[in-house]
Amino acid sequence: MKGPGIFLAQFMGDAAPFNTLESICKWAASLGFSGVQIPSWDPRCIDLQKAAESKTYADEIKGIVQSAGLEITELSTHLQGQLVAVNPAYDLLFDGFAPDAVKGNPNARTEWAIQQLKYAAKASQNLGLNAHATFSGALLWQTVYPWPQRPAGLVETGFTELGKRWLPILNVFDENGVDLCYEIHPGEDLHDGITYEMFLEKVGNHKRACLLYDPSHFVLQCLNYKDFIDFYHERIKMFHVKDAEFNPTGKQGVYGGYQGWTNRAGRFRSLGDGQVDFKAIFSKLAQYNYTGWAVMEWECALKHPELGAAEGAPFIKQNIIQVTSKTFDDFAGASQDDAFNKKLLGL
Repeated sequence: MKGPGIFLAQFMGDAAPFNTLESICKWAASLGFSGVQIPSWDPRCIDLQKAAESKTYADEIKGIVQSAGLEITELSTHLQGQLVAVNPAYDLLFDGFAPDAVKGNPNARTEWAIQQLKYAAKASQNLGLNAHATFSGALLWQTVYPWPQRPAGLVETGFTELGKRWLPILNVFDENGVDLCYEIHPGEDLHDGITYEMFLEKVGNHKRACLLYDPSHFVLQCLNYKDFIDFYHERIKMFHVKDAEFNPTGKQGVYGGYQGWTNRAGRFRSLGDGQVDFKAIFSKLAQYNYTGWAVMEWECALKHPELGAAEGAPFIKQNIIQVTSKTFDDFAGASQDDAFNKKLLGL
């Protein structure tokens, strides 16, 4: 496992050192991070189309990061991926993620988002990356708690359309040798293991339809995030190290009572301040030989982001397990002797 990395999306801002890729990388390096995950929608970090179309420009971006002593862990298209599939109920809200040229035009917005993902595949290849982070988007999320009840065939139709939109994108990622990793997340049609499997069926179990594992979203769903690794470890190619807590009361539970993050029963926390059992997670990922990056994502409801970042790098370092190359009782072993083994068995 490589790390620690840091996702830059929540830290970019208008004031130094958070306003340019060069300065924020130097800041991240000063805290002990060794990699940065880059939000591809932020022009202060990268011009995604240019990175796809110009290897020279991609090398320049890579050089800026490397000059700070860091590596690019992955690119992210969370916002663009969201726009690949948007139910009309969310059109106005999600138009905020789109450029002015396609706002108010859902079809044009979808085509723009699809092209963005295709740029991301080529840009990732130009940057020498092998994994990419995104969201699936959602056509069905407003029906997640079915009242009124869902019409027969609605879910099947929704996932068929979702697969139809993503399959050409997955093929482009395959052509570029990059795994497309969906962050399993409430608000997306891919929000748990069952919905991920439904999607896989629609894209023919595409080998590039992989996973970004983030346990914080499973804590808030009361889903067993440890078992999830056992089920899907072969598909987990990215890892967001993010903490969370769920403290239901007699007044609110999973749905949060329309409260802001600070007052919700379930809320994100800085690393070590929540309920996620990271020792078990890092152990399982080591057991299954996860070789990708461990990337901190900060979204704490309480702690200042710069303090969360400062604490995050050593937290990840302390939890990464260097996998052993020998068994602890090797010293007491003996070379294989088939005749001796048969004798022991009375054969």
